[in-house]
Amino acid sequence: MSAFIYLASQSPRRSQLLTQIGVEHRLLLPDPHEDAEALEAVRGREAPARYVQRVTALKLDAAVARLKAQGLPAAPLLCADTTVALGGDILGKPETAQDAERMLKLLSGQTHRVLTAVAVQHGRKRLTSLSESRVRFATLSPAQIKAYVATGEPMGKAGAYGVQGFAAAHIAQIQGSYSGIMGLPLFETATLLRQLGVRC
Repeated sequence: MSAFIYLASQSPRRSQLLTQIGVEHRLLLPDPHEDAEALEAVRGREAPARYVQRVTALKLDAAVARLKAQGLPAAPLLCADTTVALGGDILGKPETAQDAERMLKLLSGQTHRVLTAVAVQHGRKRLTSLSESRVRFATLSPAQIKAYVATGEPMGKAGAYGVQGFAAAHIAQIQGSYSGIMGLPLFETATLLRQLGVRC
């Protein structure tokens, strides 16, 4: 039984979600010389599910190397990545406020998919899972979009919104995993961790 796991993610929401299911964890964040954002680059017309699983695997590879380089005690490692897909188009993190407005205009009145891939590794054993949910936004007026972007909440979030924040006022329907939409599907994560001997 492992007393704790490493969470290789800068997302405070993922840390909160692990705490929610009673998983002791320590952050294992990228070193300043690591280009973590470069791992998230989309390759051509990549399918959203393939993309999010590939990025998660790359993040886990980097975290395993980081763990070895720092000589830290062995423990299970967890990585995750979330992407928003409208049809076959991947909506990543907005680069500017204008980019956030563009994405929210696309999502307005539409149903989109939120895909979160989770990967855990302990020693040589690696396990993965993919959560897919559907979210339908109400029709947003240009003023509502501008007001939401002005809160700053869309920045740094796939699809330019956070389900647990102000955007909830505009979400008409959710099918799937609420925690998966937040960034870490708890049922799938707990299932993987239990297989590595972690208590949840």
